[in-house]
Amino acid sequence: MNPAPEGARIGLFGGSFDPVHLAHLSLARSALAQLSLDRLLWLPAGRPWQKLQGGAGRGLASPAHRRAMVELMIAGEPRFAVDDSELERDGASYTIDTVRARLVAHPGEQLFLLIGQDQYARLHTWREWPALLERVTLAVAARAGTPVQAPPELAGTPHRVQIIEMPASAISSTEVRDRASRGEDIRPMVGDAVAGYIAQHRLYGAL
Repeated sequence: MNPAPEGARIGLFGGSFDPVHLAHLSLARSALAQLSLDRLLWLPAGRPWQKLQGGAGRGLASPAHRRAMVELMIAGEPRFAVDDSELERDGASYTIDTVRARLVAHPGEQLFLLIGQDQYARLHTWREWPALLERVTLAVAARAGTPVQAPPELAGTPHRVQIIEMPASAISSTEVRDRASRGEDIRPMVGDAVAGYIAQHRLYGAL
């Protein structure tokens, strides 16, 4: 394993957050506690490269809406903050660009990149993934009953991994959008504030 750098312990939690939901919040809180983070930055994606490669399909809610929903979700936790760097970047959002910029602006920080097991399995498809692994500790959310193992493509590349244990959850952004479009109650999935915002702005076809 590569030695971890010293300095403030900063979590990076990227995603479309379309919309953000309570499973996202659970992962972020688990990371704060289990990794002893000084701060966790939520990074709403501007134009996620994975979705751009997928071609035509459902467009994302606007950056302003997705950012506002994250702000509502994280209110009250002073160690949480929204980082707009990927929203402000032209073109596709690549994690390595965000990490490099962060380390230039804040040298010496110890960065923890929050990802799920599915993302860990595909990490070798990310842009400049060896350079990314040199700069961050991967914080992988363990799926209940499934051990976290390095994918074969990464097995020969030294990298730092910390496992985040968290309760099982079936919530997904896709299900939230589907339920909102049918006029169903989404408060148990996103909380009152985000549900109210979705209804107010008629996002996802909310009635």
